[in-house]
Amino acid sequence: MVPELAPEMAPDIELVIFDCDGVLVDSERISARVGAAVLAELGWSLTEQEYADRFVGCSAEHFRSEVGAGIGRVLEPDWEAQFSGRYRAAFEADLRAVPGVAEVLDELAARGIAFCVASNSDHAHVEHVLSVAGLASRVAGRVFSAEDVLAGKPAPDVFLLAARSMGVAPERSVVVEDSAFGVRAARAAGMACLGYAGGLTPAHRLAAEGAHVFHAMDELPGLLVPTAVHDHRSEACA
Repeated sequence: MVPELAPEMAPDIELVIFDCDGVLVDSERISARVGAAVLAELGWSLTEQEYADRFVGCSAEHFRSEVGAGIGRVLEPDWEAQFSGRYRAAFEADLRAVPGVAEVLDELAARGIAFCVASNSDHAHVEHVLSVAGLASRVAGRVFSAEDVLAGKPAPDVFLLAARSMGVAPERSVVVEDSAFGVRAARAAGMACLGYAGGLTPAHRLAAEGAHVFHAMDELPGLLVPTAVHDHRSEACA
């Protein structure tokens, strides 16, 4: 049975697996803006929210297939290469870490709770956005990509690889995700999932996939380590 998370009681978690885009870095809004503009040039008009609803968290294969269907022709595997510079420039200009996530990673490290990153994006993209956001050193050597497995999310492969590589059983791992595709992958992997609803995917979509939803990163330590809440209260009363 897939473990459940309740706000007042976390399971005995040994590993936290973070998605990258939308969870560690606030990149999905930028991707939706640039992506909608790119699709418009190709002849498929979507609003930024429609783009996000269709594509946030999806695999590269799914994206290529859907875009091909939307514009009415089959796309080459490297079709995005001509637009990669536009995305990269936008990230370098506007990308930031998700508010509060650096402090969450530091708190987990201080408490001895292992964490890693598992993303549908390729390693080059993850390395770039984490570097721009100032988070790369915190997760160095602990980044897993859909490039490393046969199938990206919503298949569970990348989460299972991450847990296996970190030496932790799936049932003692929890995933932090911001997309319906990612939540499905976590549940398929037999992992509890915390759904971050501070991005573009509405809370009800994350909850419908089986995630326990939260809205701000500073809530996360209390969901993972309930004693953190008590420690803070004790310090406040001292």
